[in-house]
Amino acid sequence: MQVVAVSTPASPFWRWRIVNYAGESVAESHETFPTIAAAVAGGAKRLVEMNVVDRSEPVRAYRSTSHLRRR
Repeated sequence: MQVVAVSTPASPFWRWRIVNYAGESVAESHETFPTIAAAVAGGAKRLVEMNVVDRSEPVRAYRSTSHLRRR
């Protein structure tokens, strides 16, 4: 799993988000942080507290073209 920091134009503050390798959001902070580093540190701490194993399948960035070669 990865911890990312997110912000929106409406708010200058940062939140952390925990995302699995399939790209699904697993958890997000409700509190805000003044910097990206502080948000990622808070998310990393929460990820350790969660103590979960990511069993998701990564999304393939490409699509096989093998079906086109069968003609």
